[in-house]
Amino acid sequence: MTACIVGWAHSRFGKLEGETLESLITGVARQALEHAGIGPQDVDEIVLGHFNAGFSAQDFTASLVLQADDRLRFKPATRVENACATGSAAVRQGIRAIDARAARIVLVVGAEQMTTTPGPEVGRNLLRASYLPEDGDTPAGFAGVFGKIAQAYFQRYGDQSDALAAIAAKNHRNGVENPYAQMRKDLGYDFCRQESEKNPFVAGPLKRTDCSLVSDGAAALVLADSDTALRMRRAVAFRANEHVQDFLPMSKRDILQFEGCEAAWGRALAKAGVTLDDLSFVETHDCFTIAELIEYEAMGLARRGEGAAAVLDGVTQKGGRLPVNPSGGLKAKGHPIGATGVSMHVLTSMQLAGEAGGMQIEGAKLGGIFNMGGAAVANYVSILDRIR
Repeated sequence: MTACIVGWAHSRFGKLEGETLESLITGVARQALEHAGIGPQDVDEIVLGHFNAGFSAQDFTASLVLQADDRLRFKPATRVENACATGSAAVRQGIRAIDARAARIVLVVGAEQMTTTPGPEVGRNLLRASYLPEDGDTPAGFAGVFGKIAQAYFQRYGDQSDALAAIAAKNHRNGVENPYAQMRKDLGYDFCRQESEKNPFVAGPLKRTDCSLVSDGAAALVLADSDTALRMRRAVAFRANEHVQDFLPMSKRDILQFEGCEAAWGRALAKAGVTLDDLSFVETHDCFTIAELIEYEAMGLARRGEGAAAVLDGVTQKGGRLPVNPSGGLKAKGHPIGATGVSMHVLTSMQLAGEAGGMQIEGAKLGGIFNMGGAAVANYVSILDRIR
């Protein structure tokens, strides 16, 4: 049995005045069911991805999905969490319910409301996704953790400021065409490359344009088994869905290798029976531009220490051999933690269904997704293929 995506919904990301965590969740839940052409009574199970870590006083949130419609009452509903990969953890939970034949149709929702939290608390909440005995006092919070990673990469392989600026500029340019994106502005390479009052250094060699945004937002998917999916309006199948968990302390691994990312990609490509060259595009986890750079190497797009060439030579540009983050990525789209992984699956499905509007990659047939939690600790890779 193969799980398929048969419907989806996506809120705008950003500072969403007038929204609550509950309204974000219920809004996309209703829209996804409508998009799939089914009613709440058809849902067998509900999975909610919600990181929280202090962002919401309401910490018991699985049943908030039931607020979308009274007919969801008494359906099994579970909240899952795996740091910044929380959304993909929710997707995987739904897939496993279908694979186990415990459910025929699963509603997956990912959501986070971050902008109502004061800035210093945001930093403390996000730092909980690191190993606190080693990183708990890192200046600049989680940006400081990736600032240290960037600094170490520069020391090993040389100054990569040009590549980081090119990644930021690429993703902001792509984000202009994403109607859900928090920042729809083409900042340009020069702005991203130069330190300025509007683009100061944040941590190590990382400037503001190297860091993803603090966001509110939600996304939802309806999953169905393949037999059911083939009778529905559309069906995007999981050729592969792999999860690799690595050590939490960075001291126990070579953090510049992103070995969990590499292992997840290797397993997913093998399971799908394809190579990286077969993919039409990739949505990858650019929480910081240095992450996208190292991910090029971990996925096999470039050799170790040579990831810069992938963006500087145009390989990952929208018209390149393997477009990366045609949605604008976390960098432009925003990064509401629990929603991000679900969002990646929604936007990839839109591409494969030919419904991505200005983001559309012409002739997209096969899409890859990489979503990670922490510093390459929780690693999820999906490979999607439209079958209807």
